Amino acid sequence: MEIEKKYLIHKLPENLETYPRKKIQQAYLCTNPVVRIRKQDEEYILTYKGKGLMVREEYNLPLNRDAYEHLLQKADGIVLTKTRYLLPLPQGLTIELDVFDAPYENLRLAEVEFSSEEEANAFVPPEWFGEDVTFSSKYHNSVLSLPERA
Repeated sequence: MEIEKKYLIHKLPENLETYPRKKIQQAYLCTNPVVRIRKQDEEYILTYKGKGLMVREEYNLPLNRDAYEHLLQKADGIVLTKTRYLLPLPQGLTIELDVFDAPYENLRLAEVEFSSEEEANAFVPPEWFGEDVTFSSKYHNSVLSLPERA
Protein backbone atom coordinates (compact mmCIF):
# COMPACT_ATOMS: atom_id res chain seq x y z
CA MET A 1 0.00 0.00 0.00
CA GLU A 2 1.31 3.42 -0.95
CA ILE A 3 0.26 6.42 1.15
CA GLU A 4 1.67 9.70 -0.14
CA LYS A 5 0.98 13.39 -0.47
CA LYS A 6 2.06 15.40 -3.51
CA TYR A 7 2.83 19.11 -3.86
CA LEU A 8 3.65 21.52 -6.65
CA ILE A 9 6.97 23.29 -6.14
CA HIS A 10 7.43 26.80 -7.53
CA LYS A 11 10.82 27.61 -6.04
CA LEU A 12 13.51 24.99 -5.52
CA PRO A 13 15.28 24.87 -2.16
CA GLU A 14 18.82 26.21 -1.93
CA ASN A 15 21.75 23.79 -2.13
CA LEU A 16 19.65 21.23 -4.01
CA GLU A 17 22.75 19.77 -5.65
CA THR A 18 24.10 18.74 -2.23
CA TYR A 19 21.35 16.13 -1.74
CA PRO A 20 21.40 12.55 -3.06
CA ARG A 21 19.67 12.20 -6.41
CA LYS A 22 18.62 9.60 -8.93
CA LYS A 23 18.07 9.89 -12.67
CA ILE A 24 14.74 8.31 -13.60
CA GLN A 25 13.26 7.26 -16.92
CA GLN A 26 9.76 5.79 -16.85
CA ALA A 27 7.11 4.74 -19.30
CA TYR A 28 3.61 3.31 -19.11
CA LEU A 29 2.39 0.06 -20.61
CA CYS A 30 -1.13 0.82 -19.38
CA THR A 31 -2.70 3.74 -17.48
CA ASN A 32 -5.88 2.03 -16.25
CA PRO A 33 -4.76 0.16 -14.21
CA VAL A 34 -1.32 1.75 -14.06
CA VAL A 35 1.46 -0.55 -15.22
CA ARG A 36 4.78 1.28 -15.32
CA ILE A 37 8.38 0.44 -16.11
CA ARG A 38 11.16 2.49 -14.59
CA LYS A 39 14.91 2.78 -14.94
CA GLN A 40 16.30 4.40 -11.80
CA ASP A 41 20.05 4.84 -12.25
CA GLU A 42 20.96 1.19 -13.03
CA GLU A 43 17.92 -0.39 -11.35
CA TYR A 44 14.93 -1.59 -13.42
CA ILE A 45 11.43 -1.99 -11.97
CA LEU A 46 7.95 -3.00 -13.15
CA THR A 47 5.20 -1.39 -11.05
CA TYR A 48 1.46 -1.97 -10.79
CA LYS A 49 -0.61 0.75 -9.09
CA GLY A 50 -4.25 0.41 -8.17
CA LYS A 51 -6.89 3.14 -8.18
CA GLY A 52 -6.76 5.96 -5.68
CA LEU A 53 -5.16 9.31 -4.95
CA MET A 54 -3.52 9.54 -1.51
CA VAL A 55 -3.83 5.82 -0.77
CA ARG A 56 -3.51 3.04 -3.33
CA GLU A 57 -2.12 -0.41 -3.89
CA GLU A 58 1.39 -0.60 -5.31
CA TYR A 59 3.46 -3.63 -6.27
CA ASN A 60 7.05 -3.49 -7.53
CA LEU A 61 8.89 -6.27 -9.33
CA PRO A 62 12.54 -6.21 -10.38
CA LEU A 63 13.41 -6.27 -14.09
CA ASN A 64 16.71 -6.72 -15.83
CA ARG A 65 17.98 -4.30 -18.45
CA ASP A 66 16.98 -6.50 -21.41
CA ALA A 67 13.41 -6.89 -20.14
CA TYR A 68 13.16 -3.14 -19.49
CA GLU A 69 14.37 -2.27 -22.98
CA HIS A 70 12.02 -4.83 -24.55
CA LEU A 71 9.02 -3.42 -22.64
CA LEU A 72 10.07 0.17 -23.36
CA GLN A 73 9.37 -0.49 -27.06
CA LYS A 74 5.79 -1.41 -26.13
CA ALA A 75 5.11 1.66 -23.96
CA ASP A 76 2.34 4.11 -24.78
CA GLY A 77 2.71 7.86 -24.73
CA ILE A 78 5.60 9.98 -23.53
CA VAL A 79 8.63 8.43 -21.85
CA LEU A 80 9.13 10.67 -18.81
CA THR A 81 12.58 11.60 -17.56
CA LYS A 82 13.35 13.44 -14.35
CA THR A 83 15.88 13.89 -11.61
CA ARG A 84 14.68 12.87 -8.15
CA TYR A 85 16.33 14.57 -5.18
CA LEU A 86 16.01 12.97 -1.73
CA LEU A 87 15.69 15.52 1.08
CA PRO A 88 15.39 14.31 4.68
CA LEU A 89 12.57 15.42 6.98
CA PRO A 90 12.09 14.82 10.73
CA GLN A 91 10.52 11.53 11.92
CA GLY A 92 12.43 9.59 9.26
CA LEU A 93 10.38 11.01 6.37
CA THR A 94 11.90 11.89 3.00
CA ILE A 95 10.90 14.44 0.39
CA GLU A 96 11.19 12.98 -3.10
CA LEU A 97 11.56 16.12 -5.22
CA ASP A 98 11.13 15.46 -8.94
CA VAL A 99 12.53 17.97 -11.44
CA PHE A 100 11.22 16.95 -14.86
CA ASP A 101 12.93 17.13 -18.24
CA ALA A 102 11.18 18.12 -21.50
CA PRO A 103 8.34 18.28 -22.31
CA TYR A 104 7.67 19.18 -18.65
CA GLU A 105 10.89 21.07 -17.90
CA ASN A 106 9.02 23.64 -15.78
CA LEU A 107 7.27 21.03 -13.63
CA ARG A 108 8.52 20.24 -10.14
CA LEU A 109 6.65 17.92 -7.80
CA ALA A 110 7.44 16.84 -4.25
CA GLU A 111 6.07 13.63 -2.76
CA VAL A 112 6.24 12.42 0.82
CA GLU A 113 5.34 8.84 1.69
CA PHE A 114 3.78 7.90 5.03
CA SER A 115 3.17 4.74 7.02
CA SER A 116 -0.48 5.62 7.79
CA GLU A 117 -3.33 7.84 6.62
CA GLU A 118 -3.30 9.55 10.04
CA GLU A 119 0.37 10.45 9.62
CA ALA A 120 -0.34 11.79 6.10
CA ASN A 121 -3.31 13.85 7.26
CA ALA A 122 -1.30 15.37 10.13
CA PHE A 123 1.64 16.33 7.89
CA VAL A 124 2.60 20.01 7.83
CA PRO A 125 4.65 20.65 4.69
CA PRO A 126 7.78 22.80 4.66
CA GLU A 127 7.22 26.49 3.90
CA TRP A 128 8.72 26.23 0.41
CA PHE A 129 6.11 23.67 -0.75
CA GLY A 130 3.42 24.98 -3.11
CA GLU A 131 -0.12 23.73 -3.55
CA ASP A 132 -1.18 20.33 -2.28
CA VAL A 133 -2.14 18.38 -5.44
CA THR A 134 -2.56 15.01 -3.74
CA PHE A 135 -6.20 14.76 -4.76
CA SER A 136 -5.68 15.86 -8.37
CA SER A 137 -5.01 13.01 -10.79
CA LYS A 138 -3.76 15.71 -13.22
CA TYR A 139 -0.32 15.39 -11.62
CA HIS A 140 -0.06 11.58 -11.69
CA ASN A 141 2.92 10.62 -13.85
CA SER A 142 0.66 8.21 -15.74
CA VAL A 143 -1.53 11.15 -16.79
CA LEU A 144 1.54 13.26 -17.65
CA SER A 145 2.66 10.45 -20.00
CA LEU A 146 -0.43 10.93 -22.19
CA PRO A 147 0.58 12.75 -25.41
CA GLU A 148 -2.38 15.16 -25.26
CA ARG A 149 -1.07 16.52 -21.90
CA ALA A 150 2.34 17.64 -23.17
